[in-house]
Order: sequence, then structure tokens, then C-alpha cells
Amino acid sequence: MAGLTVAALLAGCAEPTPAARPDTMVDLRTVASGPRVQAEELDGAIVRQPRNASLYARRAAFRLDAGQTDAALSDINQALALDNAPGQYYFIKARALRAQGFIKAALDATDQAARRGFASPELNLLVGEMHLASRRYQDALDQLDRALQQEPDLAAALFYKGLAFVGINDTAQALDYLRASVARAPREPEILHQLAFLSNAYRQPGQAAVYATRGLKLDSTYAPLWYDYGRQFELQNQPEQALRSYARVAQLDSTFYRADYRLGLAAYKARRYAQAVPHLQRALRRAPRLPDARSMLAESFESQGLWAEAADQYRLLVTENPGNRRWTYKVWKVGNRARGVIVDETPRPAPVEAIEPLDFYKPGL
Repeated sequence: MAGLTVAALLAGCAEPTPAARPDTMVDLRTVASGPRVQAEELDGAIVRQPRNASLYARRAAFRLDAGQTDAALSDINQALALDNAPGQYYFIKARALRAQGFIKAALDATDQAARRGFASPELNLLVGEMHLASRRYQDALDQLDRALQQEPDLAAALFYKGLAFVGINDTAQALDYLRASVARAPREPEILHQLAFLSNAYRQPGQAAVYATRGLKLDSTYAPLWYDYGRQFELQNQPEQALRSYARVAQLDSTFYRADYRLGLAAYKARRYAQAVPHLQRALRRAPRLPDARSMLAESFESQGLWAEAADQYRLLVTENPGNRRWTYKVWKVGNRARGVIVDETPRPAPVEAIEPLDFYKPGL
């Protein structure tokens, strides 16, 4: 998530750096700051004190905030090798592991942190977020409630609770918590995106437009908000405006498959098959089971006479839908065309059964 990542929310685990002396005049144009620079400032101290575990832990926290995940994990492992008692070290390790996508290992590290007496709303928030990512919604809610008991105005915990309620299809609760979150963090585009996305999903495009517009004023390059903005146009039967927004999404983020799917669908319906193909291909790379996307791609290839490409897609459709007679027939027909064999599909008249002529001269007639 942009802006509302766990790493950013869990900043502050490192000890604060000493304040500058008030009697020292500094040229502010020459001052470098930020977590990367703070990490580098510890390099000399670590050279002088190579067995000081706390220095490695502090540098690990700064490196995490700078996005240097591998280096952060190396540092915190070194800190633990020197001193495995502080629970905070395991918490930093859990953050690094979560940033690398190793949820099970990160959860084990949070357990170690708790056993060693580390307790904070950030720990519960991290555990709750990982349960949410694993779709264990009730476990996520339990952890997020603990975080909110410690810090009732923690915007991230309210946000994740909203997403957990989305997961269990409780829309009313989801909207309540997302609104509570944005009230405490009004400049977070990701929260506004989730509110807009949910509003569109429940056919409230007017409300979605409000959230999307507000979010785009904060960050005009945030692709998910442009998608929300386009979707509300589509729901209000303004397709041209919607397509312009989806095209903007594709420019900003080529991995955002929903926009490519919408662009491909529109091009396919307009019989602009060559235009539909790249959008549908990108969408399917990210989400292979998008409704009708593969069949539209196959038919777009077929309509352009790209028989081999079409046959490949039809074969995948047969694999995904075993026993489907339509796709099985298409594999046979288009596969033949790919080999240069033209299938004669002209309907043949049904055979007429010969009828014996009446014999008016038979006795008894």
C-alpha cells in the first residue's frame, strides 16, 4: 500500500538521534537527513564498536525505513547474534521478514518479541496486518482490537479493521472503520482509495467520486485513485471519461490489471481487436482467471487471423473448463487453421429417408 505501509507506520523503533546543539549555526542547504543517511551515520560507530548489538539494531531500523530490507535483516541478525535478549530486536526482525513477504517467519519473530516482554500497539498492528494478508480475518480483528485498546486513535489499525470487515462481507462496519481512519489520517491516499473502491463496488458512484477527487488532490500520480475515478464514470454511463481515466492508470502503473481489463473489454466490444489484445494480455498476466478475459483474447486473435495465438488461448480455456464443448470445438477448428487446414463449416442438409411409393393397386386398398 502506498503511504500506509507497515514499515512507515512502525517507524520510531530506533532510538532518536541527539538534537543539534542550539549554539551551532548550520547551513540548512548542506544538511542531509532521512533514514538512509541516519543509517550511514552509524557506520563509523559500528566500526569502532563492532560488538555493540544496539548499534546494529538501530541501523537495521533505519535501513528498514529506507527500504533497504536485505541490509536491515543482515544487521538485525547480527544484533541478535550478539544479544538475543531484547524483544525489540525480534520485532525489528519481524518487520524485515514481513517486508520480504515471509509471513510465517515474521509471525514467529513477533512471538519471540512478545515472549521477551516487547509490548506495543505497533506489535499488535503488525501481527494483525499479517493475519489480514493471510485472510485470517477474525485473528486480524483480535490483534487490531488489542492495538486500539492501547492506542484508540491509531489510524492504521482502524484502516486494517475496515479491510478485515470487507473480507468478511460486513460492508457497514468496513465503511465505518475506513471513515474513522481517514478522519485521523486525512492525507492518506490509500484510505481514500479503499473508500472510493468500496463505494463503487456497492454502486455508490457519487460518493466514490468525492473520495477519488479528494485523493487525487493529494497525489495526482496514484494509479488506484484514477481507477476509482474512472469506475464511477462508467457506473454513471459516461464511458468516454471512464476510458480516459483507465488509460491514465495504465500509463502510471502497468501492473494495475483492472484498468487494462476495462480497456480491453471496451476495445473488444467495439471490435477493435488489435487494440484489445495488449490490454487483455497484461491483465491476464496479473489475474489469469478474470471473467471472460481469456475468451475475449482468443477471439481477438482469431478475428485478426492469428490462428496459432488463438489456438493457444483456446487450449488454455479447455484446460480451465474441461468438458466445455464450445472451447473444445474451437481448439479443433482454429488448430486446423493454424496448420493451414481450412475447415468447411457449411451446414449440410439432413439426409432424407426414402419413402416407399404408395401402391394403389395392392389388394385391399
